Amino acid sequence: MILLSGGTGTPKLLQGLRKLIPDEEITVIVNTAEDIMISGNLVSPDVDTVLYLFSGQLDDAKWWGVRNDTFHTHNALKKMGINEKLMIGDTDRAAHIFRSEIMRTGARLTEATMQLSTALRIRAVVLPMCDEKVDTMISTPQGDMHFQDFWVGAHGEPDVLDIKIKGIEKAKLTEEVMKALGSDDRVIIGPSNPITSIGPIISIEHMRGILSFKKVIAISPIIGNAPVSGPAGKLMRAKGYPVSSAGVAQYYGDILDVMVIDERDTSDERDFPVKAVRFDTMMTSVEKSEALAGYVLELFETLC
Repeated sequence: MILLSGGTGTPKLLQGLRKLIPDEEITVIVNTAEDIMISGNLVSPDVDTVLYLFSGQLDDAKWWGVRNDTFHTHNALKKMGINEKLMIGDTDRAAHIFRSEIMRTGARLTEATMQLSTALRIRAVVLPMCDEKVDTMISTPQGDMHFQDFWVGAHGEPDVLDIKIKGIEKAKLTEEVMKALGSDDRVIIGPSNPITSIGPIISIEHMRGILSFKKVIAISPIIGNAPVSGPAGKLMRAKGYPVSSAGVAQYYGDILDVMVIDERDTSDERDFPVKAVRFDTMMTSVEKSEALAGYVLELFETLC
């Protein structure tokens, strides 16, 4: 089973999915366009959330970072006048150092991620979407800013004029991602932000073409006219898409076979370019995540 993931919605689905199938049968291709250097080390927030989920360390109250982590280094740096853009926990920082030290020897991001997975005793396959540096840039009236500066630094408040994926034209599908895509025809696009979490993944050269030959089921992160969380609504409007589950389906286009929308969604199924089905997508517990994951697995059985 292959999943395309950002940092919150899809990991919630993974929490339930791994109750139904072994971790060894799960491959997650993760967005890296929100990666950022902090105090000399590469932070890969979406990748790390998935890694921490599979290693049992994830703080699932926040859906980022390590549960019960301490912040001694972050606070000490702050006292010395260094204000880091992200609040990094000590155990979390150790993973960033591990990754960065391996990459400083010349290893690719994929290789460093796989070594980190091994160190964390993870049995699933977690792959960054590419090895090249790619950055999601948010165009605002105040100028372009990195996604982390927009969402964490500015709390998502600036008006959004456009979203650009800097460096995407040079990004290539890795051998590891190609191997994964060649090994399974089933792909789940989780309920992550379609524009900035999934968008960079499917914008890599050849990815859309490959996915168009797969059985692809997406779960909408929007109910009615509002996202479940995050800035997806503002970002979709900036790209000219309706803030609705139908708008998400339009954005994904012909790579989709089925769109799962919430049972409370008031969208008209006739507005969708693909088949739309309804289920409870509000994963407020592990049990609800498991139920949604089970429903998606059953949907694959209906696809010829």
